[in-house]
Amino acid sequence: MMRALILGGIADASLLATEIARAGIDAVYSYGGRTRAPADQPLPTRIGGFGGVSGLADTIRREGITHVIDATHPFAAEMSRNAIAACAETGTPLIALERAPWAKTTGDTWIEVADVSAAAAALPEAPTNVFLAIGRQHIAPFASKAQHAYTLRFVDPPEAPLPFAADVIVSRGPFTLDGELEMMRVRGIAWIVARNSGGDGARAKIDAARMLGLPVIMIARPKLPERPRVESVAEVMQWLGHRTCLGA
Repeated sequence: MMRALILGGIADASLLATEIARAGIDAVYSYGGRTRAPADQPLPTRIGGFGGVSGLADTIRREGITHVIDATHPFAAEMSRNAIAACAETGTPLIALERAPWAKTTGDTWIEVADVSAAAAALPEAPTNVFLAIGRQHIAPFASKAQHAYTLRFVDPPEAPLPFAADVIVSRGPFTLDGELEMMRVRGIAWIVARNSGGDGARAKIDAARMLGLPVIMIARPKLPERPRVESVAEVMQWLGHRTCLGA
């Protein structure tokens, strides 16, 4: 009997859950637990970590998991590495549902950096207005450039004091191009710091930056070991041995 485990995190993970439920496949959807009010899923759901590689391997064995789909955020590198190791340990097939990264195009002004610390270092010294679109777990290095006026956008209000003064927007995507243009104009944003997450749900800020001629400090995805990967829900369903017609 097939029993799949979806490691969720991206918008396509919810689409995948819908298709798996529609196909009648036994599956569990796992949230990492960082969002306080995660979206409802049409599958049994668990919230929270597994306890490293050994904990995930134990869960795979205990729950009779036969297939694992890593649909976590492209920057959730620790979870992805744990999934690779746990699936290797248990002999469980693993596939990553990973959207393609954004590609620089005509009109983009990108400063491409390897990590968050390099992104903070790439900001100018003169005070300016900066939109940090990188999630609340990764903002600490920007305390070294506390002279800037930062705008942050989180899904949930911050639970602890921020390491520097900032204006926080609490909002859940996807975001529209018109909305991003208005936000940047009203707040006088001059620099944007973003992770190369790919996909459509967060792309509007990149398109808005291009239209406004703003520089974007683009953080590259972390390096991961090789693993089977696809870019669409349909390809995951084919991997599971089921045909699907999205939108039917």
